Amino acid sequence: MPVMIVPLGGVFVLLAIMVFMIRLYIVVRNGKHCKPGNKGRITLLVVAGSGGHTTEILRLMKSLSSAYSPRFYVIADTDRMSEERIRTFEKSNHLLYSDPQFTIHRIPRSREVHQSWASSVFSTLNAQFYSIHVIFRLRPDVVLCNGPGTCVPLCVAGLLLGILGIKKVLIVFIESICRVESLSLTGRILYHFADYFFVQWVSLRNNYPKSIFLGRLV
Repeated sequence: MPVMIVPLGGVFVLLAIMVFMIRLYIVVRNGKHCKPGNKGRITLLVVAGSGGHTTEILRLMKSLSSAYSPRFYVIADTDRMSEERIRTFEKSNHLLYSDPQFTIHRIPRSREVHQSWASSVFSTLNAQFYSIHVIFRLRPDVVLCNGPGTCVPLCVAGLLLGILGIKKVLIVFIESICRVESLSLTGRILYHFADYFFVQWVSLRNNYPKSIFLGRLV
């Protein structure tokens, strides 16, 4: 009976994949036990998308205290409106944030509107490269996002930070108020990895039992 010999390199690859998957499971499973800010401020990275996503995320930001500082906003490099809206928001809330500390960072889009799925593979990899650079440099305590595709590579980079044992980054996702019966594509991806996954309609809570429903948030 012939004996199948597995190349040594293949064994190392399989072991690396197994270790990676185990670390991913541990990081995702233990996320809710992580309590950032026990010693003071919470470093927050906010992913702002164009249009309604930015409107919703800034409404949510109004309910956060000054303990969430510094604040890092990340927007797509082709987004021409969000930066101005973020600066206007921070300026209007200068009394709430008595010591305003915020910066705005840009990364490439994972996929433009009407972009072909084939070409989006390369643009996604490019966005992932920039996202890893941003996350590893800023090392936030929390990533807050609400649906734009830009947030997926950033959340993946946050998971990678935890998998490597550098820092646990809490991923908080709030599904858009527009989503009543089904999740967005971003939501369907992050549903399995977010530490806290909020929906704003009971119907979504019933369909996705891991989600959290607290009523309308934005």
